[in-house]
Amino acid sequence: MHAGQIVLLLLAAVAAGWVDAVVGGGGVLQLPVLLVAGVPPVQALATNKSAAIFGTASAAVTYARRTKLDRAVAVPAGALAVAFAGLGAASAALLDAAVLKPLVMVVLLGVAVFVTLRPAFGRLPQPHLRTRGRVVAALVVSGMAIAYYDGILGPGTGTFLLIAFTSILGMDFVHASATAKVINTGTNLGALAVFAAQGHVLWAVGLSMAVCNIAGAQIGARMALSRGSGFVRVVLLCVVAALVAKLAYDQFLAP
Repeated sequence: MHAGQIVLLLLAAVAAGWVDAVVGGGGVLQLPVLLVAGVPPVQALATNKSAAIFGTASAAVTYARRTKLDRAVAVPAGALAVAFAGLGAASAALLDAAVLKPLVMVVLLGVAVFVTLRPAFGRLPQPHLRTRGRVVAALVVSGMAIAYYDGILGPGTGTFLLIAFTSILGMDFVHASATAKVINTGTNLGALAVFAAQGHVLWAVGLSMAVCNIAGAQIGARMALSRGSGFVRVVLLCVVAALVAKLAYDQFLAP
């Protein structure tokens, strides 16, 4: 790997950390750069996790210090996420990603349309939606379903978590993003443990990128907290558009 590729990887890690801290989806920047640098797909996915977990965890700490986390959701969902993301990573070889990507594109397009047509969505909290049944639903969706998806494929995990907490529990975008960081840290940990045990992580590359990922995550978390839900909404729509474009390219145009 030559100097130019290393610089590109580090810059991508900063940008990915920023995106992940605000709305999730930083993998759409970090993972392709690893592939362009010549890292094989499974090692790229594993090394991406080794960098992303540090940035996501640092953003989670920043959010927890400066805003109120819904710990009754974040802690159990985060614990579930470790197990189910690990399960997803362990079974990644059993699923053809080409089958899943079109479905993910459709879901992301639905998210974009929904958020665009409802400009007030996520701007203010709706505490009346937080019932016991909805809390259980949020735990299942975030700690099990989305966590498993992150282990087996991954693109847009943080974005899906953000939308889940906003729509199911009525959180505003900032608090939903804060809670999502805890669960996303769990999904990264579970998947990374499996990939590491299988020997797929390029630790020197991943840890170098992790430093830059943390820097980007700190900037992103502070911007989200200071600028509020309107800012997060705009970034969310941009990230969803980028995710759809990336998945469409992989599905229909990539050689």
